[in-house]
Amino acid sequence: MARYTDSVCRLCRREGEKLFLKGERCFKDKCAMERRAYAPGQHGQGRRMKQSEYSQQLREKQKVRRIYGVLESQFRGFFRKADRMRGVTGENLLSLLERRLDNIVYRLSFAGSRAEARQLVRHGHVRVNGHKVNIPSYVVSQGDQITLREKSKTQPRVVENFAAADRRGVPEWLELAKKEMAGVVRGLPQREHLTLDVQEQLIVELYSR
Repeated sequence: MARYTDSVCRLCRREGEKLFLKGERCFKDKCAMERRAYAPGQHGQGRRMKQSEYSQQLREKQKVRRIYGVLESQFRGFFRKADRMRGVTGENLLSLLERRLDNIVYRLSFAGSRAEARQLVRHGHVRVNGHKVNIPSYVVSQGDQITLREKSKTQPRVVENFAAADRRGVPEWLELAKKEMAGVVRGLPQREHLTLDVQEQLIVELYSR
């Protein structure tokens, strides 16, 4: 399977803002955006050109795609599904991406980043309604219960991440039982529940060209 293997800090610098792709490191002085807040590459510090309408739409799409760690073909698939759903296409798209299993594991603080959450899912550590699911792109439904297998709950990295649950917070549409280390999807995420600084309408306009 194709995947991005270069430094993810370059992605933040390219978008000109923190995308929080490396967990706790993004909150420390070691964060690349704290040291080099300009685009990567030989001409990264050059004069910024005025962005065209297409460029703005493209950058917004790339930003959302990189936040969730989704490849272009996968992103187009989510967009087509969102377009077929009732409601506002852009909001449907963000809701589908938020309901990805790897994002849920990250939101419940079982992992420090979405990349780490994806690894947990792929390695069979995650259970949905008691059944192992090792597909990061699996879209959860309302009422689903997400847990880790018993042995995984005691892994040092998982324990360290889960200790930060209070500081990171849990979205309103999720419910976390700390003692059991289990989460429940209380409802589908609405736009007002998402704190992402994105303009999803630009993505819709890009794919509507």
